[in-house]
Amino acid sequence: MSAIMRGLIGLLSLLYLFLAGSFLLNPVESGADFALSPIGAQGLASLRADFTAYFLVTGGTMLWGAVTNRPMLYWVAIAILGITFCGRAFSLVVDGAGIAPYPPMAVEAMTVVLLLIGLRVQRQT
Repeated sequence: MSAIMRGLIGLLSLLYLFLAGSFLLNPVESGADFALSPIGAQGLASLRADFTAYFLVTGGTMLWGAVTNRPMLYWVAIAILGITFCGRAFSLVVDGAGIAPYPPMAVEAMTVVLLLIGLRVQRQT
């Protein structure tokens, strides 16, 4: 079971690493996918730097923990995604929204649940 969880987490980490690369190499298109539009060179730099860092650290710690069988590294991704989820939930309450925020929230929640299961399963082995 541990190997299956590590494999699933490793595969999911590739999604986050892909997003990091997308923001690094094509911040305008990637930003548009997240309903973001840069204003000038500083806006491009912010998308490129901040979102690349966000997804690189999230995916990188997930992959590192899965490959090296160090599940404690999952806590980094859990913290980042948990804060993101709470920020989105707060925004729903304060700003209201249509259906747009729910798909990313589902991915974040699913990732956190998978990482928590991975923590439990990998500790037992």
